[in-house]
Amino acid sequence: MEQVARDAPPAAGTAWWKVFAGLLAALFTTFTAFGAVIPVLPRLVVDEHGGSPLAVGALFTCTAIVALLVRPYGGQAAQRFGCRRVMAAGAGIAVAVGVLYTLPLGLPGLFAARLVMGVGEALLFTAGSVWTVHLAPEHRRGQIVGWYGLAMWSGLSAGPALGELLYRTGSYAAVWTAAVALPAVALLVLSRLPRDADAGAAVSRRLLPPAAILPGLSLAAGAFGYAVIVGFGALALADRGLPNGPVLLSVFSAAYVGVRLLAGRLPDRVGPVKVIMVSSGCEAAGLLLVGLAPSWWAAALGALVAGGGFTLLYPSLALITIDRAPEAERGAALGAVSSFLDLSVGVAGLVGGAVAELSYPATFALAALLVLGSLPVVPVAARGVRRGS
Repeated sequence: MEQVARDAPPAAGTAWWKVFAGLLAALFTTFTAFGAVIPVLPRLVVDEHGGSPLAVGALFTCTAIVALLVRPYGGQAAQRFGCRRVMAAGAGIAVAVGVLYTLPLGLPGLFAARLVMGVGEALLFTAGSVWTVHLAPEHRRGQIVGWYGLAMWSGLSAGPALGELLYRTGSYAAVWTAAVALPAVALLVLSRLPRDADAGAAVSRRLLPPAAILPGLSLAAGAFGYAVIVGFGALALADRGLPNGPVLLSVFSAAYVGVRLLAGRLPDRVGPVKVIMVSSGCEAAGLLLVGLAPSWWAAALGALVAGGGFTLLYPSLALITIDRAPEAERGAALGAVSSFLDLSVGVAGLVGGAVAELSYPATFALAALLVLGSLPVVPVAARGVRRGS
């Protein structure tokens, strides 16, 4: 018997942008909850449970590893069972994670919560990305995919500030309450959205579709540069006696958001390959400037240029992946591309740290070299893509 759609089609007359707005709200609130616990978990591990800084690092790393492994499965599940259902499952898991934080289970309980969180994060984000692709008009797909990524970024940026405020004015319990309530709001929002009509489609069993490999490698190179600025930007400036190193991340983030909002349609209008070439060149130049800057203002300019360059890589590479992947592999392909980013950030912490032991400028030079070195694979990855001129 042929498969039939498990979900009813969207309600007649429902504009795609209304559904997309609800999708963004669900993503933003859940990732705000994920971000809210970031500033308090290290205190909890060290002060309350007697853990070490290594335990703190492992707590965050285990989430990233689980998310990396689950993302392709999340993409497949979204195509098989429906994006809304899988997003709701991710949000429901996030509620459960918030509840786990409240239980007196010690360090093992915290690790269990973070492992489960990796599953929820992967399901929510990947299913939402597949839904975004289905919703967006083709001539605006790059811009809409870019806005989708900003919702996650904004949640992870707002969450730590909220978590710190709740901790200082309340307690750990106030933070855990937010960690439960925010994804519960996401569940409510998702329940009000019309069901997507693409569930039940034939889905490939490939977890790493060929269409995702070259775009994933290119995104990994760009993400390596991002991770180097996050992990070593302030240290590099302090090593040269320059002040305000932590502000570099704020400058980078401002450029990331600003360029994504103002220039988000460029991948659709001029084609992803041209955008990737310019964006990668800007990111590499910015990384070199941060690594060699003789003053804080020069380093800030480098962070500005690098952030503006990095931000359009994901939507551009996602467009290439979408256009190259067969319909049955699109969900897994989008999940796999995101997994390359996760993997690169983790590798950058280890490799960048080892190189930084010798020289901070060398760390930034390595990052710039990787970004530029990825450029030859872009035309190959985009071969046959019909975008831009």
